[in-house]
Amino acid sequence: MKILLDERQVRAGVLRMAEAIGAEYGSRPLTVIAVMTGSVVLLADLIRLLAMPLRVGVLQASSYKGSTERGELIINADLMPDVTDHDVLVVDDIFDTGHTLTKVVARLRQLRPTSVRTSVLLRKAGRQEVAYEPDFVAFEIPDEFVVGYGLDYRDAYRNLPYIATLDEDDIASTLP
Repeated sequence: MKILLDERQVRAGVLRMAEAIGAEYGSRPLTVIAVMTGSVVLLADLIRLLAMPLRVGVLQASSYKGSTERGELIINADLMPDVTDHDVLVVDDIFDTGHTLTKVVARLRQLRPTSVRTSVLLRKAGRQEVAYEPDFVAFEIPDEFVVGYGLDYRDAYRNLPYIATLDEDDIASTLP
């Protein structure tokens, strides 16, 4: 395993992103919707850095079932508050191809919020397959498979306080 962003770097990036979000929204109330499960750590750290009144909800969006290959996207928004006439900030762990985030945003816009903006911890360079760009990005990273700070491989490594790449030995030793 190779550390790509250490714990201090991750904290600093989340703080910079929170400051940019605060500058955008000021004291306006905000509804923060986290895309689970990868963004759980980011959500917890980010909302503690935001000063405006906020509500928090989650939705589950997944297209990776135990592998690194993308499959059909499934969105479950049952745990989300009503977003009609609210400013919404979607929080996600990684912007890779962009398919997940664009579909989540399209689904949320159907619910008639005042606005929808997006924030991601990581944006992978050169992987985008859509014409959408996140509004707030903490880090640009190379096109490598990463884990830690909420991101996983086969449900392992989410608890790491840093972002790391896996080598073949790490992948082989991960429990099924």
